[in-house]
Amino acid sequence: MIVIGLTGGIGMGKTTVAKIFAAHSIPCFNADDEVHLLQAPGGRAIPALDRAFPGTVENGVLNRARLREWVLGDDVAMRRLEFIMHPLVRQREAHFRSAAFRAGRRAVLLDLPLLFETGSENRFTKIITVSAPLDVQIERVRRRGLPDEQIEAIIARQMPDAEKRRRADYVVRTGLSKFHTVRRVRRIIQGLLP
Repeated sequence: MIVIGLTGGIGMGKTTVAKIFAAHSIPCFNADDEVHLLQAPGGRAIPALDRAFPGTVENGVLNRARLREWVLGDDVAMRRLEFIMHPLVRQREAHFRSAAFRAGRRAVLLDLPLLFETGSENRFTKIITVSAPLDVQIERVRRRGLPDEQIEAIIARQMPDAEKRRRADYVVRTGLSKFHTVRRVRRIIQGLLP
């Protein structure tokens, strides 16, 4: 089974690219979606987050904004959060990959924003980095309602876009047009699954 890694900084367009793969019947795992499920009320991460970050969980509900404020700019707190979340996400990913393999899928796509940051390159057949100009990236993230200070802090914590592009097998630039993005992704799929 071909295992394709999809990565890129916040607001680069990974979701758009993943949807194109899904439209070509390639199952997609989204690490961010899994994080949201794990942190939802009743999610497996809630008890550990409550212990590690007192005051961020109230009545079983995580205050994501409060948690974000806690960890941004604090390397020790961020490592504590990653120590909780990364193993749980990896378990969900392993389940996804096993199910796809048992179903006889030819390929899967794993959308992992921190693919390079976590040293996960050796787990993939090929890696795609999604990239966009910085001004486009910032504007996309602003639409999510985050203040500029948090956007800057998130981008600063991530590996530079140029480094991700350098390390990838393929680069998809999403700052041009949807047509350009779709055409580029289709060519990648045709090359991976002739």
